[in-house]
Amino acid sequence: MLELRPHHLGLSVPNLEESIAWYGRALGFALEKTLYLEAIPARVAFLRRGEFRLELFEVPGANPLPEERKTPHADLKTHGTKHLAFAVEDVEAAVKELEGRGVEVVMRARIEGGPMAFIRDNAGNLLELVQVSSF
Repeated sequence: MLELRPHHLGLSVPNLEESIAWYGRALGFALEKTLYLEAIPARVAFLRRGEFRLELFEVPGANPLPEERKTPHADLKTHGTKHLAFAVEDVEAAVKELEGRGVEVVMRARIEGGPMAFIRDNAGNLLELVQVSSF
């Protein structure tokens, strides 16, 4: 079988510098490199935490994220990628720490007994926190 492992997730954002700063401050991602893709055209930044990367795109004139894509249950009514999930040891402790950094917490819930939460990045993209012990 073909070996696959996660490498990166691409996100379109309205302001590259603000998103680089948010992901660094809120989630500990470090800027790996920036570039300009003339063919799109887009300013691009790769952020890295461990072996995982986020690829951020700032495209002039891009449409803003629709409001229904900013709410977990409403977002499921549109096909496509839904969210990025991060495993954490303790969801409540992670939420408390992130709230202290000014991160918007959208939802807290228990799915089949396991705690989870959704947060939004500075551009409104949904990010999920799942408790590792609940898997």
